[in-house]
Amino acid sequence: MINEKLPKIWYGGDYNPEQWEKEDWDEDVRMFKLAGIDVATLNVFSWALNQPDEETYHFSWLDEQIDRLYQNGIYTCLATSTAAHPAWMAKKYPDVLRVDYQGRKRKFGGRHNSCPNSPTYRKYAERIADRLGERYKDHPGVLIWHVSNEYGGYCYCDNCAKSFREWLQEKYGNLDTLNKTWNTRFWGHTFYEWDEIVPPNVLSEEMARNSSYFQGISLDYRIFQSDSLLECFKLERDVLKKHNSAIPVTTNLMGTYSELDYFKWGKEMDVVSWDNYPRYNTPPSFTALAHDLMRGLKSGQPFMLMEQTPSQQNWQAYNSLKRPGVMRLWSYQAVARGADTVMFFQLRRSVAACEKYHGAVIEHVGHENTRVFRETAELGKELVKLSDKLLDSRVPAKAAIVYDWENRWATELSSGPSKALDYLNEVQKYYTALFDENILVDMISVDEDLSQYEIVFAPVLYMVKSGYANKLKEFVQNGGTFVTTFFSGIVNEHDLVTLGGYPGELRDLLGIWVEEIDALPPEVKNQIVMKKPAGSLNGSYECSLLFDIIHSEGAEVLAEYGSDFYAGTPVITRNSFGKGKAYYVGTCPDTAFLTDFVKTVCVEKEIKPLLNVPKGVEVTERRKDGRSYLFVMNHNATTVEFEIGGGTDLLTDKELNGTISLDAYGVLIVEN
Repeated sequence: MINEKLPKIWYGGDYNPEQWEKEDWDEDVRMFKLAGIDVATLNVFSWALNQPDEETYHFSWLDEQIDRLYQNGIYTCLATSTAAHPAWMAKKYPDVLRVDYQGRKRKFGGRHNSCPNSPTYRKYAERIADRLGERYKDHPGVLIWHVSNEYGGYCYCDNCAKSFREWLQEKYGNLDTLNKTWNTRFWGHTFYEWDEIVPPNVLSEEMARNSSYFQGISLDYRIFQSDSLLECFKLERDVLKKHNSAIPVTTNLMGTYSELDYFKWGKEMDVVSWDNYPRYNTPPSFTALAHDLMRGLKSGQPFMLMEQTPSQQNWQAYNSLKRPGVMRLWSYQAVARGADTVMFFQLRRSVAACEKYHGAVIEHVGHENTRVFRETAELGKELVKLSDKLLDSRVPAKAAIVYDWENRWATELSSGPSKALDYLNEVQKYYTALFDENILVDMISVDEDLSQYEIVFAPVLYMVKSGYANKLKEFVQNGGTFVTTFFSGIVNEHDLVTLGGYPGELRDLLGIWVEEIDALPPEVKNQIVMKKPAGSLNGSYECSLLFDIIHSEGAEVLAEYGSDFYAGTPVITRNSFGKGKAYYVGTCPDTAFLTDFVKTVCVEKEIKPLLNVPKGVEVTERRKDGRSYLFVMNHNATTVEFEIGGGTDLLTDKELNGTISLDAYGVLIVEN
């Protein structure tokens, strides 16, 4: 449970009363109560209001708001306000301002414009967090600390250059080791003094973002920047914990956001929280992957849905409304995949600036007689009813997909083999195949214990970190099924090629040698021709993008290429290793292949779909105290029918058995 003060699924969102007049506040509280809102996030961007100069702090307005809300049964998620530094700080101490990728010094403006390695920024961020921690450490209305907001963005200033060199000294110890690891004799890059190293941007090592002359340098800089921002979070977290260790601390993450290694971040947070903003045409499977990834940051612990919009977003190309029922559906999708909160940005719609057209529980009209408010209030009532059953329940997955940010960075930075290769996209394809079969999946890091799983997928495992190959071998040796793909086992954690033949350290596990990798434009197709039926796999399928030229070294050849000079050579292999099996998919297959392939490996391990339902219906499960809670969610704009074997719908208290009709965007939560 996140905080026992409020033992239910929290319902609320970002609230900015400082942007409104006093006469609006009582009306806000009245409408919050109507909607079932019980948590408000305060103080996210209020640093300038809290601290008008170096020595002065004003918190009386915040006292008034926290007290007012608490007196009306509404708790506070209290932010530290450090997401945007004040103008006076930028004017007096320009070291807080970032230098961008092109080498330009930022001016004051926007947000997230603070250098994470600025001594000034760190000093004042820690100081205001300390003041807030001291002031509100015992307030009964404060549920959780919200540090900063949506950390992100890199800096290339002199402070970062200096800190990068110090970080490198700690990591490598000496320049000889660094030069060897980065292979700096290439292009005459040997470094003899630490201060010869500069941040890799468009002025130095990078041709364009994610295109580098020296991948090792660029990879380390991404790790360093992610670590630098994490140090800023930890600085505030630690000072808050000093005052009251019982109040949990979080910061809101952003799903598959590319710039930060969220698995490192998850280890440092009491509870993971994240902001979910799908586009109007985002496939449900992509959102589901992001939820599962956020749940995976702390090994399956429930997470917070910190932000979503009640309806319209305002920063996308097409800011469509959420159709009636969709906000409720997407909220339950989050809960189904591990969220113990449903929260919005924003509770009252801003009157000016760049988020004034972003949806809110209270719209510009200022009253409750709107579609969005009615839907919000209806959901609020349902969540009260569900909380004691679902709170702190777990998702019991037996299949997992390995996801690694450093592997993603290295793949993106790689000088080939194809500009069309996208790590996240390849992971998403395998996830979607499992999602469409309603197979529960955990998104896991390379640090996760594998013994709890029957199947582990690792698409495009380009980087094999020290010790990970042995971990995979032990998993398969003990009976597990491992699946990996083309462009795997190529380099180590420093992006140095593993010599001796691809796929490097995975070669004996997979029982193959990849001699060459052919890269062709995505529109050029080849064929995966099954040698004989294997489970659901039969006949021929299309493939594209990359084509590994494979020699079997003991692996069973399940399929061969159908054309080009490597026609008749292996493309899909399966190797017996100890008690388990290791599959290799040597190309980028079509959807039909992935569907049949996933069915085949899941049947082999006796992993079955949670429920047989029509296309477009998502099914997942949470468990608690021996009880099962099956979520059935219809993403279709039409009614569907399916069979169910029994149980009680928690939303209606109806007993279910036989043929069930589920309305467009409808939800069932079936208890057994």
